[in-house]
Amino acid sequence: MNITHIQAFPISFPVPADKSVTLGIGRSVKRDAVLLRVETAEGLVGWGEAHHGRCPGAIARLIDTTLRELVVGMDALDVSGVWARVYKMQIGSHGMGAAAALALSGLDLALWDIRCQVAGLPLYQLLGGRNRAIKAYAGGISLGWQAPESLVEEARAYVDQGYRAVKLRVGDSVARDIARVSAVRAALGDGIDILVDANTSYTLDDVRRVMPAYDEMNVGWLEEPFPAHDLGLYRRASMLGRTPLAAGENHYTRYEFDPLIASEAVGFVQPDLSKAGGITESLKIAAIASARRLSINPHTSATAVNMATSISFLCGIDNPGYFEADLTAYNPFRDNMADKPPYALDSEGCVSALEGIGIGLRIDEAFVAAHPLIEGPCYV
Repeated sequence: MNITHIQAFPISFPVPADKSVTLGIGRSVKRDAVLLRVETAEGLVGWGEAHHGRCPGAIARLIDTTLRELVVGMDALDVSGVWARVYKMQIGSHGMGAAAALALSGLDLALWDIRCQVAGLPLYQLLGGRNRAIKAYAGGISLGWQAPESLVEEARAYVDQGYRAVKLRVGDSVARDIARVSAVRAALGDGIDILVDANTSYTLDDVRRVMPAYDEMNVGWLEEPFPAHDLGLYRRASMLGRTPLAAGENHYTRYEFDPLIASEAVGFVQPDLSKAGGITESLKIAAIASARRLSINPHTSATAVNMATSISFLCGIDNPGYFEADLTAYNPFRDNMADKPPYALDSEGCVSALEGIGIGLRIDEAFVAAHPLIEGPCYV
């Protein structure tokens, strides 16, 4: 089952002005992703998604050159061997490298797709799990920096759809953050879980000032107050209140997650399967977290591939937490890329894996071809 060809597809779509959301990293103007297609000598084709890393063309070029040269000819079913080779020859010997981790993540997802086809099994079953209800929260590029009354209206609409948890974007100013969270809590009551995400925009003093209010409003977690490398700040901030910290979206491989988890600074672990090293590596990360009784709450990337894979992954591990449902107002990568939506919400505010081989989706290659890369930043 040798790998014969690998090809990356950097894809984009512009975000209409009336669908744009502002958060700690700027205002959304377009969405990017990198899909990865792997072919085998037997004619099987697997699809994966690599996070774009704000530079999808560079990630695609890395896949089409370095990764292709390293793994073409290897056994597509040997996911551990492929992972180890890329790690040794690219990541371990030339620095951890976020770009290499993103590219490897997409490759690994595509290889697991092929493994599922060979086994004739859904991904969750191949992982040793079963299809089950996974709690979902309303997330994605939504619930951003806006007037409190507008934010309340948006959050209430998601609760009306059935979501029992919402994630608000903070990191604006202490006063405005508290005002927004307070307005949503007052409107939704205590029965809805409110999570907040600072998108790495807080200082330690900001956390010291917001934490009493977040504690009083029973916020479920404060996500990424700082950049991933500021582990010392995470440790100090974790002692400033009762609201637990969450992180992992911008951590890569077990070698970055292990010290984060060992620090006991975070209460929720959030690998992105399209960033952290794919399924092969995220299983190791989940095991490290499980040993400390921490749940896995994946960050969701842009397309249906990552979303459906994340749900199947959560069904296959013993410590699943929340699935981040993408409530981005306009996302054709979620809605139109495949033959069906990647998930549906049930009456209890949960999602479950799609049935069928692999993640249960078929990619529309014509759609992919119709959305070529748009140069420039995705946030301004």
